Amino acid sequence: MITDVPELGLRERKRLATRRAIQFAVLELVAERGLENVTVDEISRVADISPRTFFNYFTSKEDALIGDPPTLPDDARVDEFVAAGPHSDILSGLGDMLATSGESVPDDLDLLKLRRSLMKQHPQLFALRMATMRTFEDQLDVVVSRRLAADEPALLDDPAELAQRSRLITFVAFGVMRHAWSCWADSGGGPTELGARLRTSFEQLNRLLVSETAK
Repeated sequence: MITDVPELGLRERKRLATRRAIQFAVLELVAERGLENVTVDEISRVADISPRTFFNYFTSKEDALIGDPPTLPDDARVDEFVAAGPHSDILSGLGDMLATSGESVPDDLDLLKLRRSLMKQHPQLFALRMATMRTFEDQLDVVVSRRLAADEPALLDDPAELAQRSRLITFVAFGVMRHAWSCWADSGGGPTELGARLRTSFEQLNRLLVSETAK
């Protein structure tokens, strides 16, 4: 299922442009001087904003450095995934749902490359990034658990089994997402291509599973 990427309004484009300018400023300054030698005032000057505006977007320079975590799509799209039914493949459904989210929030390849480089130099930033990813992981786990319970209500009588299945599917989904992001970055794609790449990675996993089952 391919969805159209909604066109952003002027206010949202300006907001995203300011957010991007702040992130570029902090990434480039830290790359040049090191994390401890960069201040919010300097970041704001390079981004051509006030420090007050900086804090409207980020709580700290570290927050700006690690970037935004993935997000789930809107409630209607999540509910559609949950209610798809047991005859609808759950991994394919996850791929579609996550691709919708990836298409609606543009990512930036240049920012991604700068951030990756800095994460290697500053392990504490990588740890912070992983903390934000764990938050999203927990959110996704809740959605997967809802889907499993809707598909098989008897699982509600065995919370431990439901939690184990949900966590396993969530971990698999995260592995597929990492594969998609890596392929997307290597190809130099844009936000629309990221959504398509997410779908492709989930489809590749499904083909592998079907192939193994057929043996």
